[in-house]
Amino acid sequence: LQFSESYQNRVNLADAYLEIKDYQNAISHYLDALEDNSQNDLYVIKHLIEAHFNMDDCEQVILYAEKIKDKAEFKKSRSQFLYGLVLERLGTFEEAETNLRAIDIRYSFYDERLVFAKFLISRKKEDEAKEILEEIQTESQHMTKPNKRIYRATIQDVEKLLAEY
Repeated sequence: LQFSESYQNRVNLADAYLEIKDYQNAISHYLDALEDNSQNDLYVIKHLIEAHFNMDDCEQVILYAEKIKDKAEFKKSRSQFLYGLVLERLGTFEEAETNLRAIDIRYSFYDERLVFAKFLISRKKEDEAKEILEEIQTESQHMTKPNKRIYRATIQDVEKLLAEY
C-alpha cells in the first residue's frame, strides 16, 4: 500500500488482516476500499460480513447483508450462512432457518451443514437434522484423502451426533 495506494492493494491488505484474524484493521481497510465508487463492492461487502461476524457485531452483519442479499452471489454463500447465524442470535428463527437452509448443498459446506443440523436439533427438528447428518456421513465415505483430513473433526462430530439417535 505504501508503494501504490490502489483499490486492489487496499483490498489485498484487508484480506491479509482478515486471514490473521486482525478484524479491526481488516474492517478499516475494507471500508476505505468501499469509498472507491468505481469498483464492484460485492467482494468487499462479503468480507466485511465475515469480519463483523467474527467480532460479534450483529448489527453490522445485518446492515451489510441487507445491501447484497438480493444479489445472486449472496445466495448459497458463506455470507448468507453467517447472516442466518446472526438472525438466529437475534431470535429471528424462521428467517434464520431460511438462510441457513440455503447452504445445505450436497458434497460441500460440511462444517456449515453440521452447524445447520445442530440448529435444527435446537429447534426440535431432529428428523431433518438426522437426514443432513446421514448425508454428510455418506458423503464422507466418498471423500478424497486430503478432504478426509480437512474435515476429520466435522465427520467425527457428525458421527457423535448420529450415535445419540
